[in-house]
Amino acid sequence: MPDTATATPSVESLAADCADAARKLSTLSTDRKNRVLRRMADALEGAEDEILAANETDVAGAREEGLSEALIDRLLLTPERIQKMADALRDVASFADPVGEMSGTTRRPSGIEVGQMRIPLGVIAMIYEARPNVTADAAGLCFKAGNAVLLRGGSNAFHSNQAVASALHRALEAEDVNPAAVTLVPTTDRAAVQEMLTLNQHIDLVIPRGGEGLIRFVDETSRIPVIKHYKGVCHLYVDQDADLDIAEDLLLDGKVSRPSVCNALETMLVHEDVAQDFLPRAKALLDDAGVELRGDDRTRQLLPGVDEATADDYAAEYLDLTLAVRVVSGDATAMDHIAEYGSNHTEVIVTDRLPTARRFVRSVDASVVLVNASSRFSDGGELGLGAEIGISTTKLHAYGPMGLDALTTEKFVVYGDGETRHPVDS
Repeated sequence: MPDTATATPSVESLAADCADAARKLSTLSTDRKNRVLRRMADALEGAEDEILAANETDVAGAREEGLSEALIDRLLLTPERIQKMADALRDVASFADPVGEMSGTTRRPSGIEVGQMRIPLGVIAMIYEARPNVTADAAGLCFKAGNAVLLRGGSNAFHSNQAVASALHRALEAEDVNPAAVTLVPTTDRAAVQEMLTLNQHIDLVIPRGGEGLIRFVDETSRIPVIKHYKGVCHLYVDQDADLDIAEDLLLDGKVSRPSVCNALETMLVHEDVAQDFLPRAKALLDDAGVELRGDDRTRQLLPGVDEATADDYAAEYLDLTLAVRVVSGDATAMDHIAEYGSNHTEVIVTDRLPTARRFVRSVDASVVLVNASSRFSDGGELGLGAEIGISTTKLHAYGPMGLDALTTEKFVVYGDGETRHPVDS
């Protein structure tokens, strides 16, 4: 456990400084914000050795604690992952700046001109586990949207987060921007999280990223609005009109490419008309990849030796090489299953029949629905948002991967020429 000296500033003072920085950030020009973001990207690349050394310390500690390989994979940084962090910041710099954008401008019968201007939210608190890339992603997106960010990473990534934040601070200072705009809470004391969640006078929004336990704790404790998703129970439905070669590719990519992430597949539903053909093919591929299957009775009849799937299996976010399987009678049954066990995250259908695809897209309640494409595309960068701040599976005020626009809100702006609502006596 890292040293947490008693001289650590209070969380409230850090949040207050962050709020002061946010007021100035809201008026920065787009050109200046983009220059800072590019400088941040350069700073990450320049600090690669420092960041990797810090991450090596965290990974070694995680292995000593016996953390799962899935969690260690989330924690691990490599030169390639650091480069992706830097590239994501440059992507954010290249995106249109939403701040100050006017929309919906109309002239009312009274003569006033009414419009809505997009503005920053203020201070965003990020509470997250394991992934040190969130430190850079959150800093970049919040900064471009004119927000300051208060970061509280998990204890397992303590040294990595500090190294990343130090690089970002050097970039801010070089551009004469208050480094409190990106504030990392320098303690692993869990009391810091509890205190953060009471500071509604300084913090405008909380975004937790991590396991279901963390997110439920934040949601139940916070006095501040919370954007959340509890888990990613993502389904692949192989329809009777599916191209089975495509289904195989989407299954492998969705389950095997990185099973520890929230957009990985956890359950496969297969139409009964293609189950006899497809399931043995799928099992052969998944066996080679080391995936354990758990199935319903009809699946186990076709695939002897597969363990029985329980209701808990269908509700599980495994984050590992385990997949639940069920044979269904049609798309209606598949959608009923998703409604019962899904988590409003990401759902995939494989079908060559357009009416079926349209029915699935319209009926399935998920923040991302894909037709004949991998669940792994459910990601802010892949969907064109740049680095994402998180994924919301609740509908207020955002749904799905959150980019720049989701880190802003709108205020009404009214222009007049002396109009009054009531007659004024001369």
